Amino acid sequence: MTSARTIKVLTLNIWNRGDPWEERLEVIRAGIAAMQPDVICLQEVLSLPGFDQAHSIAEGGGYHVAFGSDGDDHYLFGNAILSRWPIERTAVRPLPRGGTDENRAVTFAALATPFGTLPVFSTHLNWKLHHGHVRVQQVRDVVAFIDQETDEGELPAVLAGDFNAEPDSDEIRYLRGLTGLGGECVYFCDGWSAAGDGTQGATFVKRNPYAGHYLEPDRRIDYVFVRGPNERMEGVVTECRLAFDEPGGDVWASDHLGVLATIRV
Repeated sequence: MTSARTIKVLTLNIWNRGDPWEERLEVIRAGIAAMQPDVICLQEVLSLPGFDQAHSIAEGGGYHVAFGSDGDDHYLFGNAILSRWPIERTAVRPLPRGGTDENRAVTFAALATPFGTLPVFSTHLNWKLHHGHVRVQQVRDVVAFIDQETDEGELPAVLAGDFNAEPDSDEIRYLRGLTGLGGECVYFCDGWSAAGDGTQGATFVKRNPYAGHYLEPDRRIDYVFVRGPNERMEGVVTECRLAFDEPGGDVWASDHLGVLATIRV
């Protein structure tokens, strides 16, 4: 729960309906109950008649839910934001495909926190290792969407999700203000770089059996960013750690690990 002027933000790619979903759902709910995040950003969320993963995860936790489809009219799959506080407004923006066949989007929710309006964005970028050029287009579009949906008087925007990109990639370096990609620079604080434990912080790891069969190296591809601090010193990440980094019994929450960040506002 919130203490003083801090907000706890959790992000997790929930691996859609990957088996064993019902057991994984219980692990996710138990983890949320233990961590008590104020805001949860989810990716690979299914929303079908009679099967709504965001609301299933939120059930009993007192969370408000915003869902945004990735743009496929026949398969409601996308990103969600769960909030302890009322949601003032929402929006969804499809992201560039870059000539690929993937549908990607970013979901926005303005949250009515006790400290002011908090703009939150949950996204999931193209997944293939050689699609960095597409992800570059997508992060540019995400930033344009953030600029469009936020106001100066609000709290610094939070951007979280599965970026499918490592910290030294062009797309993540762009968000961190390390390159303008030939244009103007932007800056978002990477929660793990600011307040992690100094390790790699990998979120897609071979020791997780749901991820291990892909034979990919351990990688940090899930992030909590905040567009701060601002001139009022709002938006400082004070703590960041991995979440769902151990199984519940023999069941892991997802094929991804999560990230939990505490942000002072």
